[in-house]
Amino acid sequence: MAEKEAPASAQAQGDGKLRKQIQFADQQFEFQRRPTKKGHRSLSRSISQSSTDSYSSAASYSDSSEDEMTPREKRCGEARVHEDFCVKNIGQSGFGRREVEIAQQEMPALMALRKRAQGDKPLAGATIVGCTHITAQSAVLIETLIALGAQCRWAACNIFSTQNEVAAALAAVGIPVFAWKGESEDDFWWCIDRCVCADGWQPNMILDDGGDLTHWMYRKHSEVFKKVKGIVEESVTGVHRLYQLSKAGKLCVPAMNVNDSVTKQKFDNLYSCRESILDGLKRTTDIMFGGKQVVVCGYGEVGKGCCAALKGLGAVICVTEVDPICALQACMDGCRVVKLNEVIRQVDIIISCTGNKNVVTREQLDRVKNGVIICNMGHSNTEIDVASLRAPDLTWERVRSQVDHVIWPDGKRVLLLAEGRLLNLSCSSVPSFVLSITATTQALALIELYNAPEGRYKQDVYLLPKKMDEYVASLHLPSFDAHLTELNEEQAKYLGINKNGPFKPNYYRVQYTTWCTTPAQFRM
Repeated sequence: MAEKEAPASAQAQGDGKLRKQIQFADQQFEFQRRPTKKGHRSLSRSISQSSTDSYSSAASYSDSSEDEMTPREKRCGEARVHEDFCVKNIGQSGFGRREVEIAQQEMPALMALRKRAQGDKPLAGATIVGCTHITAQSAVLIETLIALGAQCRWAACNIFSTQNEVAAALAAVGIPVFAWKGESEDDFWWCIDRCVCADGWQPNMILDDGGDLTHWMYRKHSEVFKKVKGIVEESVTGVHRLYQLSKAGKLCVPAMNVNDSVTKQKFDNLYSCRESILDGLKRTTDIMFGGKQVVVCGYGEVGKGCCAALKGLGAVICVTEVDPICALQACMDGCRVVKLNEVIRQVDIIISCTGNKNVVTREQLDRVKNGVIICNMGHSNTEIDVASLRAPDLTWERVRSQVDHVIWPDGKRVLLLAEGRLLNLSCSSVPSFVLSITATTQALALIELYNAPEGRYKQDVYLLPKKMDEYVASLHLPSFDAHLTELNEEQAKYLGINKNGPFKPNYYRVQYTTWCTTPAQFRM
């Protein structure tokens, strides 16, 4: 993408067709506030019943002192409301730019896509509003979309994962970014609203991670939402929300489910988590893994990656599962499959990665031993019942950034990481190469939905065509100097496929997944 190019806002042309406004079953946000302590900012949570009680990425601690003004307050207090961005410190843009340049070296497919397609501008006229983690890797994606002709406005989907220097780098080249690390509840929704609403701006595409942006537009800006051509969603939480709407007949926009694409499941969910789980735990706790008793809740692709990494360093692994197929996989991979209550008194580390809610409850935490580490590798912060830990009988003590002691009346302490939010992107980093695979998939999904002729996609949720999955993979092979074997005509005829692919049918998936009404059966 042209790094110095500042996108101009433009009014997109909508389809003009009136559609039924989507209504959520529960239009109320519920807030639970933690008692404020000196030196800490108050916390809050918001819950949407329509998203299976998935907490939105909301407020928590900021790493700065209580009396320091937030970027939003500074923006108003210094009469900088004319600036079409809101970041922590625009002066950090130079550092952020160098981080983006490093990420570009490890994201070959996005850079190749940028080079191949920027002449054709397949996203010319696209006005994309995005809500993802704002990191060096997502900056490469955003700048690629702009290089392909799109105009973008961006907010963060997680209050802890924003890299302030990267947000500054994007703002410095004219990209409207509204995000900083440690947003409050009100700031979080304000940032999203600023991305949706701007003079002369009409978004016609949505790129979401978790469903908060889509949810906000459904509820608050229904007329703007009616003109959207398509939604691309990459997380299990956001996809679940879309399937709920589709099943209820309330989804009025075509949506692409990137989470269940083969490239996302096989690479991002597995390999990214396999490396980042160790990074996150080491940075926050300095723990040694050899001999530690670890229970991993959920053995989907995320759980598989976590278990593989921890086993490699000598940890003793137990797995909890509701799905007999995933449980059998865990057994055959050498893990003991248990109920959490059976091992809760012995474990040293608890990791949740199910996509469900209340996987680790207060009753169970009352029984853990002193010093247990508790963390979450799922997208949503509903897996650990953190709200129950805000009871008056428990004391919270900040240890370091993203690390809290929760202290019981008898003096027992447990170590809670990132307040139950996504550990790797809150407390460490993720491999740029793996994120290149997911980001390229997202870019192709946006191109497909935006350029699709009328009628190709109905008001439903779709999986990425297998040919695109294979194309994403092929773009990454040159980095390994890999050379594919080619089928001859006789071999292709024998297999009943085209010699150039796709090599797997559209129904092929990397794992057993059944979309049903029970969220506990969803796997990351």
